Parts: sequence; C-alpha cells; structure tokens
Amino acid sequence: QLRTIEAPLKDVGYQLIAISPDRPEKLSESLEKHSLGYLLLSDSKLTAAKQFGIVFRVAEQTLQRYKTFNIDLEDASGESHHLLPVPAVFVVGTDGIIRFSYVNPNYRERIDPDVLLAAAKAALK
Repeated sequence: QLRTIEAPLKDVGYQLIAISPDRPEKLSESLEKHSLGYLLLSDSKLTAAKQFGIVFRVAEQTLQRYKTFNIDLEDASGESHHLLPVPAVFVVGTDGIIRFSYVNPNYRERIDPDVLLAAAKAALK
C-alpha cells in the first residue's frame, strides 16, 4: 500500500525506508521478486527494532504453525532468537526526531496510506 504514496512522499522531501527482520540474502530475493522502489534494510538481530521498543517473542506454538505455511523465522533472519518486530511506521525528521508513529500489534491492520501522507505533510510544519 505504501507504493501508492511513495511519489507524493518523495515530492514533499521524504525518503521511504523499510527495515526487515530478514537477513540481507532474503531481502535481495524480495527486492527482485517485488520490484520495490524504496530502500530495504536488514535488521536480522533486531537491534533497531529493540531500540524502537517494538519487539516481541514468537511463541513456540506459533513457530510451529508458521512452518506449516513454509515460514521459517530462523532461515529468514539467520538467527535463533525467535523475535519479530510489531508492524510500525515512523515519520522521522532530518534532525532524527520521530514526528509521527503508528504501531499496531495486529499485523492485519495497517495504516491507511492517506493518513500516513497527511501525517508526513503535517510533520513538515
């Protein structure tokens, strides 16, 4: 959904950066598969996610269920910590200050792109 507002965000001076818990090799596959136009960074040790305070431990039962869907967190991250970040969006100023954040533990509920664009524009004032 962020693709729909990538150009307007760039037009007002923002750069879109995504941070993933996947290791760099997996990110390369994602970049090729999905033709992403924004910067995609790896945080497989979840160092940045921990600093943002958005990390949770995946329960053993959930890990086993993921495997039935061919989702292997250890393979994806290259780590055995069984941690994931809560889906989040941050609008950060050039001064490094977070101007807006959206964090929702329900991964199915994502921020509306128009709301994010409005928040980003408001953060410029």
